[in-house]
Amino acid sequence: MTAGVLYLVTHVTSITAVLLYRDIGEPERFLAGEGADGPVLLGSLLEVVLALAVIGTAVTLFPVVKRQHEGAALGYAALRTLEAAVITVGVVPLLALVTVRQQLAGAPGPETVALAEGLVALHDWTFLVGPGFVCGTNTVVLAALLLRSGLVPRPIAVLGLVGGPLVFATNAGVMFGLYDQVSVITGLGAVPIFSWEICLAVYLITRGFRRSPVLDGDAPTSGRAPEPQPVTV
Repeated sequence: MTAGVLYLVTHVTSITAVLLYRDIGEPERFLAGEGADGPVLLGSLLEVVLALAVIGTAVTLFPVVKRQHEGAALGYAALRTLEAAVITVGVVPLLALVTVRQQLAGAPGPETVALAEGLVALHDWTFLVGPGFVCGTNTVVLAALLLRSGLVPRPIAVLGLVGGPLVFATNAGVMFGLYDQVSVITGLGAVPIFSWEICLAVYLITRGFRRSPVLDGDAPTSGRAPEPQPVTV
């Protein structure tokens, strides 16, 4: 259950932060005084909470999935930690942007505008690397573990196996300039991984992990799989 709640927290915080960042879409106007510092600071705080929730999912799931394959489970935990670290790094330039704005006297000059645009770009690139590449990779690792163990229904695990590579590929397209970071293609590419995390979160909250040989610590003695039983995590 805890893991499911943390997955929902990651979505609430990330989506809300994006909405709060609307004023920094045009750094020059933001430096000139349009908008307020509060939404940017609150969005930055929410991204820190997002990073902590990301690590929380790894901490809560690791004791269970390591019984299927400890090496892969450790890899998942490490990748989730890396994702959280990249997200946290992306918060720093936005805090620096607020500082530049507060210390700016008069209209921003070209150098200041260039600095502001660079800070916003740095945040955007960390979003591409963290919730894009790294998240896509760790999703495949976890989904494969859950599929092999039967801890969740097969369709949920398959969503992760599809969504991880797809979001990785669409973000690679952004990196090479094939389309914008905010576009129809990236939106469609994020649908499967978004559905995977929501379905997994709801399932864990309402049902818990299925009982399986992975949780029991040994394989079933007969050819018939044991009846699934909910296990709260």
